[in-house]
Amino acid sequence: MVKEPVRILIVGGGYVGMYTALRLQRKLKSELKRGEVELVVVSPDPYMTYQPFLPEAAAGSISPRHVVVPLRRVLDRCRIVIGEARSIDHARRTVTLSTLASEEGLGTEQLTYDELVLAPGSISRALPIPGLADFAIGFKTVEEAIGLRNHVIEQMDIASSTRDPAIRDAALTFVFVGGGYAGVEALGELEDMARYTARYYHNIEPEDMKWILVEASDRILPEVGEEMGRYTITELRRRNIDVRLGTRLDSCADRIAVLSDGARFPTRTVVWTAGVKPHPVLAATDLPLNERGRLRCTPQLTVDHTTHAWAAGDAAAVPDVTAAETGKETAPNAQHAVRQAGVLGDNIAHFLRGEPLETYSHKYVGSVASLGLHKGVAHVYGRKLKGYPAWFMHRVYHLSRVPTFNRKARVLAEWTLAGLFKREIVSLGSLEHPRAEFELAAGGKHPLDPKLDPKG
Repeated sequence: MVKEPVRILIVGGGYVGMYTALRLQRKLKSELKRGEVELVVVSPDPYMTYQPFLPEAAAGSISPRHVVVPLRRVLDRCRIVIGEARSIDHARRTVTLSTLASEEGLGTEQLTYDELVLAPGSISRALPIPGLADFAIGFKTVEEAIGLRNHVIEQMDIASSTRDPAIRDAALTFVFVGGGYAGVEALGELEDMARYTARYYHNIEPEDMKWILVEASDRILPEVGEEMGRYTITELRRRNIDVRLGTRLDSCADRIAVLSDGARFPTRTVVWTAGVKPHPVLAATDLPLNERGRLRCTPQLTVDHTTHAWAAGDAAAVPDVTAAETGKETAPNAQHAVRQAGVLGDNIAHFLRGEPLETYSHKYVGSVASLGLHKGVAHVYGRKLKGYPAWFMHRVYHLSRVPTFNRKARVLAEWTLAGLFKREIVSLGSLEHPRAEFELAAGGKHPLDPKLDPKG
């Protein structure tokens, strides 16, 4: 009888999913060649997004195509399935998938596996705030980053072409909700870009724009420490950015941002970066979850009290064995995700070969954050940096971490060219509606007509 290959199913093509598959391709090279093992990666997108570069992509410092890594190119020994896992029955070793073919009326399909790696990541944590779903934009994907860049430049075009002070004021008011990495870096990079872009408008000055950062807690960027957090607030306020701590967004209905401190800002731009939550597929499994909806895991990255199931990254509650206090978990960030993926790939190979498993252990070394061109903060190995040195460290660190030599070379080349030439300030918002002009020419109504688009 022909023995069926061991199928390792990896759900998710982000940090953990891609790096785990890469590790398994190397560790199980001989088994894959002999057909004893099959690697299957299920991902909603055919690429992995390097999220730390999203703010620079939004600011135009990096091309969007260089922020993503094509899975089919780097995972050449894996079977890539573009789709989403809807539910998982681990007792039967079966996952229910919806793929692009499902939209053609073929329905969902089921895929069996022998070993399961759950790494679906996280999604934006939206709250039931009036108007949020209608008018806000997130900042987790490359599509959102580029869409936000186009949107900001388009608002400057609107403000430049009208004499109505109300429309102009709303167009030049930008509200960012969330004082973590995503919110602060996106705000810093986009404000820097818009300040530069204003020189090409005859009737817009940088002082005409209002940039507002709303944070519910009493500090921002907690990962870089309290001192660097205070410096960041000082730096942002020096650039006339309104930082409001201990404040929440109560409503953004009718294009008016209403804050918990009573302030009201007519605005056409609300960027929501106020945290994330576990991917919904975790709730559709028969695997153990903690009170926050993440998978309970062991230090060996197996799902607790479960065999043949593994997890890491945002979806996993992994015990931090380096912490002094018991019960502490590793932070759901890229620094841990990449390192966990390496241990996870090694442990699956060890398990298949009957070898002892490794324990994941990594002490958090610090954080770096960019606040715009030549501006940043860092707290690494106990050392605190700010300004240009921190910004330079931010670039060097992330250049070393972006996957594949191809991407490193392309990003470095773009940074070099950006230092020699002026910024690109063009908006390509029409890319979001590629059929608009043809539909209009064919006699239909323009899809960008505000009467047809509730978002205007």
